[in-house]
Amino acid sequence: MPVQTERRRSGGRVWHSLVVFVVLGFLLLPLLATFLFSISTEWDRTILPEGYTLDAYANLFADDRFLSALGRSFAVALLTVAISLLIMVPTVFIVALYVPRLEKWLQTVVLLPFAMPGVVLAVGLIKIYSAPPLAISGTIWILIGVYFIIILPYVYQSTRNSLRSVNAAELMEAAEVLGAGKAAAFLRVILPNMLPGVLVAGLLSFSIVFGEFVLANMLVGGSYEVVQVYLYRMMAGDGHLSSAVIVTFFALVLILYALVLSIGARMSGKKQPSTSGKEEPA
Repeated sequence: MPVQTERRRSGGRVWHSLVVFVVLGFLLLPLLATFLFSISTEWDRTILPEGYTLDAYANLFADDRFLSALGRSFAVALLTVAISLLIMVPTVFIVALYVPRLEKWLQTVVLLPFAMPGVVLAVGLIKIYSAPPLAISGTIWILIGVYFIIILPYVYQSTRNSLRSVNAAELMEAAEVLGAGKAAAFLRVILPNMLPGVLVAGLLSFSIVFGEFVLANMLVGGSYEVVQVYLYRMMAGDGHLSSAVIVTFFALVLILYALVLSIGARMSGKKQPSTSGKEEPA
């Protein structure tokens, strides 16, 4: 019986691994084909390219327009995430510890972006911000404001989970007993313990903002060209160059998600404090 059980488990592992490899192959095949096309010199009569070159990537990173668009995308994403964390982390902390009756209303507000399609949101914002006194349409600030709303659910959920895992109420009480004020206790005790969750929220939000296209194209378009809009406009031009942009963009987003997964794995791998109540001998 133990031998048969072990064989079943081994067969199950092989089957599961096969399914994972097939799914990954299916998902990565278009990206692999795009990469091969971006480095090919000629590819129309054979299964694989007849020649290889990195000219498309050299031209891409020598293009000032691409570098400017990439810098704008990083600037928008960094500003949005920084503003969101500066506002949402203290807000979630205050509501959870001192005004818990408002938490259900806060949850309702932060979940609203899930119920509103991006196109509808963009059209409404264009109507509001294209006329005085709020005539900021086509600028970086309208994009930052929209992205701030979009990433609210991710920032809120990650921050709230981190707050639950660190026993914030007990830590605050201990810090106040030792003479720390509320602000000092939050900055020096609570926030360092929440930092892994805050980092995950920031990186996940950054990758979402960095990869968003619909709102960027509709709200700012060419007046503040980010890398997504640049890619869209290059699709009608050189196919090798546009393929290089796609591969580069995917690689950047993949790196961001890898950082999120790495930090999340470290958080889940941390040992939980003992709850047995036994004290270690001095």
